[in-house]
Amino acid sequence: MNDLFADDCLQITLAGPTDMAGFRQAARHLLAKATRPEQVVWHGTGGVMAQKALDLRKLQPAPEPGATFENVPAIHVTPEFLALCETVILHSDAQRFELLYRLLWRMAREPGLKQDPLDADMSLARQMAQAVRRDMHKMKAFVRFRTVADDIFKNRPTDGPLHVAWFEPEHHIAEAIAPFFAKRFTQMRWAILTPERCMAWDGANLRFSPGGLKSDAPPPDAGEALWLTYYQSIFNPARLKMKAMQKEMPRRYWRNLPEAQLISAMATGADQRQHAMLTQAASMPVRRIPAHKQAVDGQNLLLI
Repeated sequence: MNDLFADDCLQITLAGPTDMAGFRQAARHLLAKATRPEQVVWHGTGGVMAQKALDLRKLQPAPEPGATFENVPAIHVTPEFLALCETVILHSDAQRFELLYRLLWRMAREPGLKQDPLDADMSLARQMAQAVRRDMHKMKAFVRFRTVADDIFKNRPTDGPLHVAWFEPEHHIAEAIAPFFAKRFTQMRWAILTPERCMAWDGANLRFSPGGLKSDAPPPDAGEALWLTYYQSIFNPARLKMKAMQKEMPRRYWRNLPEAQLISAMATGADQRQHAMLTQAASMPVRRIPAHKQAVDGQNLLLI
């Protein structure tokens, strides 16, 4: 599109960055009116990027009286493509809505598109979906809770403390991944803060609120110190593979991982520790079964 502010472009502003229902309704309406992809500019920011919304009549004939997004014909797509859309819409790329509407437009006119593994638009959509799934996987792995003795805990200690975590996802995944944490940590009260969206579980219900700041999360506690001690104790310098580790734990996540502060120092001394392990004399095994607990029966050692 040459000019996003051109008068021949229809501006569509959705309720938010993951407004799948709004996107489907708008896309259904636009397709019914044969509105070409290059004639539409999508905004999923809920008005943050304020631009002049142009009247649909500049592009298409006036709709029938009473016509709304809800009462135009549904778009018939495969369940697989719908699932793809629901994942791609969570991506942070501002052009994701343009891509999805362009695919819908083309599917109505290119029957073989779904079976074309080399199509550039479909390949891009699948790559974006994979990036979203990877971000969700990393969030599941890298969330670190710290306990807070909030007012509920002070009044009813049996409810347990509140567990709070800070995480910075790359994509708009907070609400989509919240049910996983609710199922995984059903028995404890927790809150996960992100720059865009915060979520909280009180043991029965999920609640969402606007994004927060890292300073809203609690400082390190004794439990974190214990975790760092354990992390250091299980470190095996002979198995250190920095490239493989950074593939699974990209550096962009390190700033919010307590154990990441130890990685550089442990990696620096890994060769020296490995050499010390190899040159150290073998230790003799320690007898763990008292003599009076053993009896010999032929060649077999039996425990009594």
